[in-house]
Amino acid sequence: MASEFRLFSLGFLLFALVNNAICQEEEGTRNALVPAMFIFGDSLIDNGNNNNLPSFAKANYFPYGIDFNGGPTGRFSNGYTMVDVIAQLLGLPLIPPYTEASGDQMRFGINYASAAAGILDITGRNFVGRIPFNQQITNFESTVNQIRSNLGVSDVGEALAKSIFFVGMGSNDYLNNYLMPNYNTKNQYNAQEFASLLVQQYNQQLMRLYNLGARKFVIGGVGLMGCIPSILEQSQNGACSDEVNQLVLPFHNNVRSMLNNFNTNLPGSKFVYIDIRNMFQDLLTNYRQYGFSEINNGCCGVGRNRGQITCLPFQTPCQNREQFIFWDAFHPTEAVNILFGRKAFSGGSDVVYPINIQQLASL
Repeated sequence: MASEFRLFSLGFLLFALVNNAICQEEEGTRNALVPAMFIFGDSLIDNGNNNNLPSFAKANYFPYGIDFNGGPTGRFSNGYTMVDVIAQLLGLPLIPPYTEASGDQMRFGINYASAAAGILDITGRNFVGRIPFNQQITNFESTVNQIRSNLGVSDVGEALAKSIFFVGMGSNDYLNNYLMPNYNTKNQYNAQEFASLLVQQYNQQLMRLYNLGARKFVIGGVGLMGCIPSILEQSQNGACSDEVNQLVLPFHNNVRSMLNNFNTNLPGSKFVYIDIRNMFQDLLTNYRQYGFSEINNGCCGVGRNRGQITCLPFQTPCQNREQFIFWDAFHPTEAVNILFGRKAFSGGSDVVYPINIQQLASL
């Protein structure tokens, strides 16, 4: 019965997806800029896929969601994530998580992201349950294959080609793999070698999505991980870890090169890169101009920089959340997610390139 319900739900999704695209063309005017958005990633954009997993990486408890209508959902934020902001700017509703979505909820896309997930399957094992990027793609593949084989929707390819595919991966492969003492990764690879390994895998994974029908890609880069509270609390002088920031830089550079290659050589596709690293550098330098006053401490957490232990159940968070850059030991506040989401949607080439998401949607 569960599988039949899932099939019905997936059928509803793709039929509605196709219908959305056809109706938008026929009307000439569009309420939404794209038929749907499909989301893949980690805790920065997970919105509840880990809730029912045997996992330590969960955020379905208060005070997570304290500023979200409806309270805690599994989002690792006090409110919106960046993809929530982008969805609304595209004219879409909030995209539901894969593990909980059904029926009408699914008509504008699905969020497959999972906290603790990495490009590498082994990443995040300390948290036990998580859905690695490879499995997220397999889940999407199952969605598409069931529709194509069982329901015979001929226009699925066209509808998917018009949809946005948002992918944000890589942070956990450093924070919850390379930098973890119980992983041997650091002894096996130097920074350049590890970046090459990650991007080789990442290339294959994005090609899987392309072969499944994705054409409009938005790739979220990794941020300045040496400046998050969980890293700052380890610093003797409270400064960002240049060592961690330099460690991640080869991955940042290799991803940009990979996407340039895709844009040149993959027919009919367009890959947009959100330079989160540059956004964070600008924010940390000019934080007061953006209305922030606290750049080193988490709003909710325990210990130095509120970064030694992340936000605990029913812990009282800071009151002036809109002035904090970081919500907890690892994740930005809703205020930052709104800022970054808007920049990714309509910003210039200093933060999103070769075009922004608004321009991508119009192609």
